Amino acid sequence: MSILRDIILNIRTGIKRILPAQPCVLCGSMSHDGLWCAACDNALPYLDLPHCPACALPTPTGEVCGQCLKHPPLFNQTTAVFGYAFPLDKLIQTMKYGEQLALAHAFAKKLALGINKNDLPDCVIPMPLHPAKLRKRGFNQSLLLATETARELGIELLPDTCQRVRDTPPQSALPWKERKKNMRDAFCCDVDLTGKHVALVDDVLTTGASLNALAGAVQKRGVSKISAWVVARTLPHSGSR
Repeated sequence: MSILRDIILNIRTGIKRILPAQPCVLCGSMSHDGLWCAACDNALPYLDLPHCPACALPTPTGEVCGQCLKHPPLFNQTTAVFGYAFPLDKLIQTMKYGEQLALAHAFAKKLALGINKNDLPDCVIPMPLHPAKLRKRGFNQSLLLATETARELGIELLPDTCQRVRDTPPQSALPWKERKKNMRDAFCCDVDLTGKHVALVDDVLTTGASLNALAGAVQKRGVSKISAWVVARTLPHSGSR
């Protein structure tokens, strides 16, 4: 088995060498490893320390955090690949506001790798954008993330199951205490999801107000379990949803 594994690794290394290199989006050096090079990948703020299974905030031994014990979110569990910190935060901002959509595919592949394959949901639902905001931005980054992640995992994508019915101010522009109120009744869901395990996909989780509001909408349609999948989790003393 080890010989076969070594052969496969050698083949992959050989393929990398013959594929065209491209400048790393972070350091500019030529990369055979995708949009960013292996050295920069090692420097990214992966969320690999023990954390709360419900909201992904760091906890000493991976236990449920005090906030989730007091006020459990409507989603049951969270998978986050990174902490929302430099330089990952700049990559996400570049994806959203610089229209570097290839980053969404790279993030989705990382997200798919981090999902527990023994507890896959029945379907994947992206965080919706209000039509007015969608027209202005031209794309929904959460839909791009959800589409690629669902494809990687072979799970059904439900892109139009939920709608954003209120054009709310951006969460990042509001104080944390006002974000829950801002998202009240922001979403609706028109599809019967009785008995299904659904995964909600977004780019960044901060207070959880957006995901909690979306979880409330799908909960009304009979889901049995709700997972939250995000690229990054804002950690204490960092900033932004």
